[in-house]
Amino acid sequence: MEAKATLKYARISPRKVKIVLDLIRGKDAGTAMAILKNTNKSASEYLVKLLGSAIANAVNDPGKQMDETKLYVSECFVCPGPTLKRIMPRAKGSADRILKRTSHVTIVVKERD
Repeated sequence: MEAKATLKYARISPRKVKIVLDLIRGKDAGTAMAILKNTNKSASEYLVKLLGSAIANAVNDPGKQMDETKLYVSECFVCPGPTLKRIMPRAKGSADRILKRTSHVTIVVKERD
């Protein structure tokens, strides 16, 4: 039995999210939530909500009804979403391209045996 939550089109680079996801992979849900709340990274704000959603999906879905104390983060990954292309004016009438990256983040929680 597993429950998952997905966040799509988050306006943060996948590279920044991956650093924080590596901290919580394989940890108990409560421990992972504590780590995220005390991590001083911009990605942790997105991931606190996402992990909370995955836990709620595991506990409240009629077919699953898992025990919240036995949950752990079985897998978590980030994929790049579409990149927004913007232009910044530079000297002599030229321009530089600014890439505003987005992320699709997935967290899966399972129940320990």
